[in-house]
Amino acid sequence: MAVRNLFFVMFAAVAIAMTIAFGLAPKFEDHAAEPEPPTMAVATQAPAQAPGSRSAFIDQEADGHFWTRADVRGTQIEFLVDTGASIVALTYLDAQRLGLKPEQLDFDAEIRTAGGVTYGAPVMIESIRIGKVKVENVEAMVLRTELDQSLLGMTFLGHLDSYEFRQGQLIIRQ
Repeated sequence: MAVRNLFFVMFAAVAIAMTIAFGLAPKFEDHAAEPEPPTMAVATQAPAQAPGSRSAFIDQEADGHFWTRADVRGTQIEFLVDTGASIVALTYLDAQRLGLKPEQLDFDAEIRTAGGVTYGAPVMIESIRIGKVKVENVEAMVLRTELDQSLLGMTFLGHLDSYEFRQGQLIIRQ
């Protein structure tokens, strides 16, 4: 009896596989054979905004990332926008430029990254402003040496009304 049930299961699996192979595969090939329409750059206006809303537009760079300069405590800091970073992360050098005195901070917060575990020092940034968008009281971490570039993570992005990627731009709204 068990052999008979095994036979039916195997037969059903083969039938499903053949249905997929012969039913769906030609549809994928038909789409692949269709020529792609030519792409061209189109000038667009900024999207209409609700009264009182503030927006900033960040262009995608040649490396595929979104880089922006932000005003932090009156100092321009270059950030890599990183939606995968749960917190704003500052390099040791940027923390020095901001007057945060990283040499006096306690680097005791464990941070798990794709590269492994590192340690950072928690700080509170009074505000980060990009264009007309300003977020106050932003939690951040200063990393001692493991970070080459400051990251604009979710402790900033999460305070926005929205952010979206459209036509090579990151649009942030407040």
